[in-house]
Amino acid sequence: MARKMDTFFLSHGSPTLSIDESVPARAFFKQWKSQVLDTIPRAILMVSGHWETSVPTVNVISGPNDTIYDFYGFPKSMYKLKYPAPGAPDVAKRVKKLLQDAGFGPVKEDKTRGLDHGAWVPLMFMYPEANIPVCQLSVQTKQDGTYHYNMGKALAPLRDEGILVLGSGSTTHNLRTVSGSNDTAPAKWALEFDSWLTESLINGRYEDVNQYDKKAPNGKMAHPWPDHFYPLHVALGAAGEKAKAELIHSSWTNGTLSYSSYRFSTPN
Repeated sequence: MARKMDTFFLSHGSPTLSIDESVPARAFFKQWKSQVLDTIPRAILMVSGHWETSVPTVNVISGPNDTIYDFYGFPKSMYKLKYPAPGAPDVAKRVKKLLQDAGFGPVKEDKTRGLDHGAWVPLMFMYPEANIPVCQLSVQTKQDGTYHYNMGKALAPLRDEGILVLGSGSTTHNLRTVSGSNDTAPAKWALEFDSWLTESLINGRYEDVNQYDKKAPNGKMAHPWPDHFYPLHVALGAAGEKAKAELIHSSWTNGTLSYSSYRFSTPN
């Protein structure tokens, strides 16, 4: 029997990760295949904090994905980067069916949207050949963590089909507090939230994580808007009821941006 795919939550931080070699997390993403996951997936389902819709939506792309530059005022070199990974229309339709069967319908199809920077920036280091098919699933910011965890549970069968489920967001994401440089010491409130999240995940307190806005220290400070946190709930849910969490990377930039990233695995 083939091994079930683990699921992951990745903190992608600032889009400057794409060009700034001093970002500590960059080495983590570059070492993905050698240090984290040596199994090559058949396809990737990416849940990014940069795609919000009112109802679940998948991008159904035949041919290469477009590279979306959904950031403004950054160095010109960033707008020349390309990540033309093929679309995964079969996976997108499979995701749609799984979600609709679980009561998450209607699920919409977007046949023009490519990959936003929450997807292509980490993937350009993880799988630089851009030869693994990728599709994206949106988040619904008017819903809560439990909703997204249950959405992930509906997607658990993908792990038996060679599909890598990735959530891409940020463990802390309050851009109004970002300051300093890549080696600025983390703020106390950000460290408290980051530590609470890691301890809660490792100790299996997933219900607390689903209700982070009520249970976590500085929850609203860490996530004034939940878009960059809900991808974690999807990835966690997709790992199954008996999932074990592991912190696979921890670093900081700009005083309040945590790059903590997690693996979720279940026994075969």
